[in-house]
Amino acid sequence: MRNQRYQHLVDLVVFALLGVIMFVSKYMTEALPNIHLIGMLTMTYTIVYRKKALIPIYVFVLLIGLFNGFAMWWIPYLYIWTILWAITMLLPKKMNTKIAVPIYSVVCALHGLCYGILYAPAQALMYGLDFKGMIAWIGTGLYFDLLHAAGNFALGFLIVPLSNVLKKAHKTAGKEN
Repeated sequence: MRNQRYQHLVDLVVFALLGVIMFVSKYMTEALPNIHLIGMLTMTYTIVYRKKALIPIYVFVLLIGLFNGFAMWWIPYLYIWTILWAITMLLPKKMNTKIAVPIYSVVCALHGLCYGILYAPAQALMYGLDFKGMIAWIGTGLYFDLLHAAGNFALGFLIVPLSNVLKKAHKTAGKEN
């Protein structure tokens, strides 16, 4: 029983730290337009921790809200990263590395490309945009979504090596996957 409580405490600390890493990484790359580590980290955490990856993802989302204010723009954060988590959960758990690397990069890139589309319904509801207005909003941000996709594609090549590092750390800590 004591060992189990200790393990829960360790998990809590690890997941909090992973969420903080997401948060800090966002601000470290803020000078780059729509290029950040969040998609890559979301997929990495999901591959390693599966359902529990939602914990660091929502630690990140909560920190973003606390740091920047829980304004209307924050609401899509409640679902945008969960969509990438869900897509990653649907991918096969065990893939050959030669297949996994390009698939993870493409999925990560597609999420970046679709970011504006995923954000658009909330924008439309929040700001009273009709369908044409929403499409115009998506079109205006397409350039940034393309940059987001390119950055996510490049960073997607880090998912497999980082997943392997996290899995080794996880095993070294005496846990089972």
